Amino acid sequence: MSARTPATDGEPRARRSGRRTSLILVALLIAALSAFSALGYGESLEGADGRAARAAAATARSASAGIPVAVFIDSRHHGRRVARDFLGLSFELSSLRQIAQYAGSGNLIGLLRSLGPGVLRFGGASADSRVAWSDPATAPPPWASELLDASDLRRLARLAKDSGWRVLLTLDLAHFEPALAARETASARAALGKLLAGIELGNEPDAYMRHGLREAPWTFAQYAPQAQAYAAAIAALAPGIPLAGPDVSGSAAFAGWGGGEAARLQPRLLTGHHYPLGCHQAPAPSIERLLSVATRRAEDASLDRYMRVARAARVGFRLDETNSVSCGGRAGVSDTFASALWAVSYIARSMAAGVAGINFHGAVANCRGYAPLCAPTPERLESGALSARPEWYALLLAKALIGDLPVPTRLAWPGPPGSRANLSVTALKAPGGRLHLVVVDDDPPGSARVLLHLHVGRRYGGARILALTAPSPTAGAGVLLGGRSVQSDGSWSEPRTLSRVSRHRGLIALAVAPSSALLLTLR
Repeated sequence: MSARTPATDGEPRARRSGRRTSLILVALLIAALSAFSALGYGESLEGADGRAARAAAATARSASAGIPVAVFIDSRHHGRRVARDFLGLSFELSSLRQIAQYAGSGNLIGLLRSLGPGVLRFGGASADSRVAWSDPATAPPPWASELLDASDLRRLARLAKDSGWRVLLTLDLAHFEPALAARETASARAALGKLLAGIELGNEPDAYMRHGLREAPWTFAQYAPQAQAYAAAIAALAPGIPLAGPDVSGSAAFAGWGGGEAARLQPRLLTGHHYPLGCHQAPAPSIERLLSVATRRAEDASLDRYMRVARAARVGFRLDETNSVSCGGRAGVSDTFASALWAVSYIARSMAAGVAGINFHGAVANCRGYAPLCAPTPERLESGALSARPEWYALLLAKALIGDLPVPTRLAWPGPPGSRANLSVTALKAPGGRLHLVVVDDDPPGSARVLLHLHVGRRYGGARILALTAPSPTAGAGVLLGGRSVQSDGSWSEPRTLSRVSRHRGLIALAVAPSSALLLTLR
């Protein structure tokens, strides 16, 4: 992440839906409403920001309250299978030593295991500005405020081995030192072995000129020979290490950098960043903006830009750094349940777009920012006793989608656009003939419930429902997945018994409360 205000890379394919009258389902819908009464939040607890917009939305929705939304699923066609290591975390390189120390203490290993195999990425602005590699052949440079050495990588390797996660490591490209980068890479391979998923050359190199790290002109044409010099030095000293890049600041830069990276450097993986809201934007970042239809549309366009280049190059693409608001996040937005709702939808839509993986950026020392995991006190930071924040629950929900095949989803929207719910639905075909639907209603508390009609014919007999809930979108605590919270040892387990709804005359009908997310498993 850089301290810039990123381009608002925008919104995916969770599709919205229309509402159709169906009198024969009234009894079913009433039952569904009562079954999901725990999902209601009452009046909004948010501040004055966006109050007029919320009131207008609620007024528009009230006119269509109780009118169902029709969902049609095309299970005959599917997209790219969700990779085993799709989920990941991203940290500043400056935090690597702190994270690596948790190999011997705390609950991070348990937390990572609860998600299954994933990717730990270390990069961010500190990779080019504050952290330098240290070895016997290298004197500490005057610009560096922190040093890393082989002992840090050995501790990190223990964490990776015990958790089952691999590591994506960013090298400093801003201070042009190909030989030093090669020695660092060789040390990383010696410590991590097959747990080294790859290396990246610099963090957001397309933005170097904006941050005073390069003089004009600075385009891919100037970057490429420097990156190639790094790649050649690394190949000579540590051959076979996978390269990932160009790690651009946003999809707007990817058209000029992604294709060139694929052609000139032949990376194993293309990478880039996404922040839907910028820390310096006006109007200021807010829950309303984060969960808006406009943001989702922009994210869909961003994912499409990334994937068009990746598909043309026939190279996988990973969103190796993302979160809600740039510059470390915004208190009252990034640390709330609203960020979990955003994350669930964005993860599912990234899967549907064909992305190879996603890494949520965070800082374990900052619980007021966009950290999926953090330590609320200095004592807990030292001991590694981390807390699961709202976004962590989004990752836990998404774990169920690993190995699935995204399938097209169509939502029908009768009535005027102003009456439509702020809803996203993503469908994925699961092993064993099951179907997963990720449903997120981003409307504020007090809005009408969505009455969802899933047109499934005779293929599925019903749906099991795993709900992601909290006291309100602004809540920073009280988040539950399936009615359960993450335990102090980092574990979470799905309840044996979940709410279910049965098919009736070819439809599965249920009510969805505003400001909630559901994972439906159809059998």
